Amino acid sequence: MHINTIFIDMDVLITEQIVANADGSYTILLNAKHTRERQMKAYMHALSHIAGNDFDKTEADTIELAAHDIDMT
Repeated sequence: MHINTIFIDMDVLITEQIVANADGSYTILLNAKHTRERQMKAYMHALSHIAGNDFDKTEADTIELAAHDIDMT
């Protein structure tokens, strides 16, 4: 799987964004304003979404709960 990573200035409340590209690859956009530690956490979070095939799912709340390993039962 091909993953591009780009550091860009974003609003400080945003840690990362993921783009599913037409060729099947992904681009992870990391906030250049954040610390290296926060960028790494955001990168790992983005990878968990990619590994979990979250782009094929429809319920955002369920996706985020699973990505953060939160049990709501």
